Amino acid sequence: MMEKESIAKNLVYYRKQQGLSQEKLSEKSTVTVRTIQRIEKASVNPHLDTLKLLAVGLGIQLEDLKPIDNPKEESIKTKWLLLFHGLPLLGVVVPFFNILTVLFLWVHKREDNSLYDLHGRKIINYNISITLIFIMAFIALLTVEGYGFLFFVSVVPLNFTIIIFNMFYVVKKQKCFYPFAFPFLSLNKQGKQLLIALLVIFSSCSTSTEQAITRLDGSKLTFDSLEQKVKLLMNQAEVHGLNMTILENNEVFYQNSFGYKNFQEKTALNDTTSIYGASLSKAVFGVLVMKLVEEGVLDLDTPLESYLPKKIYQYEPQTRWHDDYSDLETDRLYHKITARMCLSHTSGFPNWRWFEGDQKLRVKFEPGEKYLYSGEGMVFLQVVIEKLTGKGLEELAQEKVFTPLKMDNSSFQWETHYEADFAYGHQSDGTLYQKDKDNEPRGPSTLETTASDYALFLEAVLNKKLLSNQSWKEILQPQIRIKSKRQFGPLSNQTTDEHDNIQLSYGLSFGLLKTPYGWAAFKEGHGNGFQHYFILFPEAKTGVMFMTNSDRGKYF
Repeated sequence: MMEKESIAKNLVYYRKQQGLSQEKLSEKSTVTVRTIQRIEKASVNPHLDTLKLLAVGLGIQLEDLKPIDNPKEESIKTKWLLLFHGLPLLGVVVPFFNILTVLFLWVHKREDNSLYDLHGRKIINYNISITLIFIMAFIALLTVEGYGFLFFVSVVPLNFTIIIFNMFYVVKKQKCFYPFAFPFLSLNKQGKQLLIALLVIFSSCSTSTEQAITRLDGSKLTFDSLEQKVKLLMNQAEVHGLNMTILENNEVFYQNSFGYKNFQEKTALNDTTSIYGASLSKAVFGVLVMKLVEEGVLDLDTPLESYLPKKIYQYEPQTRWHDDYSDLETDRLYHKITARMCLSHTSGFPNWRWFEGDQKLRVKFEPGEKYLYSGEGMVFLQVVIEKLTGKGLEELAQEKVFTPLKMDNSSFQWETHYEADFAYGHQSDGTLYQKDKDNEPRGPSTLETTASDYALFLEAVLNKKLLSNQSWKEILQPQIRIKSKRQFGPLSNQTTDEHDNIQLSYGLSFGLLKTPYGWAAFKEGHGNGFQHYFILFPEAKTGVMFMTNSDRGKYF
């Protein structure tokens, strides 16, 4: 009865203070005149929603209409409010109980008193907000070094402090203060738009910070975990610098650089640093040759010497050594060599002539008979193409490959603008190799490129750019099974069946092997101070490349 009378007196007081008639208040609040009359006579105990409408119509706070003056009721109210503010402590023990318990209490008590409704909303809004902040802090802990840990460890004590503060504050003043609280339970149109924007931002942040590599088996590896593993392996192998590229869905998904381009000066390596490509050159050269095959310049299976008006050993050398074929004057096999044989390493030429005891060039077996890795074979093909087209290798590569793929920092010869940012090769102890800057363009070995440029080439392979599907099929299908024990050295002449389970083979300028995820195409690059490797899985649309400027890269 006392509560009804208090409401009645307060309503009359505020209505008259503002000079409103019952009819005018009815228009402003949408509460009927009859209801207003009954409330002012204290004949009814008005519903909370009705009081809210009247408070809005009068432009006052709800508690101005419905105070509680009874000391006993005041004590009960304080205990309920204390319970409201203390329940979130359960969230420290059980996840989300800081929201669920308060929400349950608010649903059942909000009609009993306007303060329960008001405080309940604020507490729920705060706990939803702090939970989202905690989730972001946990993500930061996993993905952001240093500051992520500080962010994470500060959230829990801050939350605990805010809860305890409000428990004391509500007992003393029956008020509360919750920073960081977004009004989820009282959203107007603008508030809803802001909430949607915040959710989008939060989702995008979560996605970006939790980015992960998808392995071939479908499992995930976060960028942070990957980088920690790479750094560990680099330290164990004592690798001086490394570029890593990972492709997913036929495009670069991750690219990063570790270590130094010059270990002695501690200058950082990056993905735009010029780096010697070594035998990664061969894959590019093979694609160039197939482009010329498509254009009808030559055929894969026509003996190369038949394209020339005279014997190749009769030509005057135009380079320091690589187009000097005078040794072949007495050779009875070289005239059988075709472009296919050169690209599949079945030409019979050794890798390089200077590895021979007398350093003379010769065909070591019937061309096409078996596999023997040969840079000389590809140079032989290059020289014939240059004589056929009247263009040098560098001009052809720029025209057919580098320019179409926007590989602006790639060349088969050293360019002066590389001086600004290039990687030195390192010996095992960190000593620098002298940088070769006078190499004459050779298809199998002299590529200067960058990690970002070569990644464009790998994307082209996966997406079958530059060439027709038929040409790519020709390149990436086995031409010869590899039976040799090793690629180089004495063991290259010994055979084995240990690779039969993966059907180790060579295509046209790419190595091939069979995996549970389809055929994989790979290429290695070895040179003084440089060790590179890539492998692509065309059916899985994925791949990985490592480029290192260290002799110890082979131990990575």
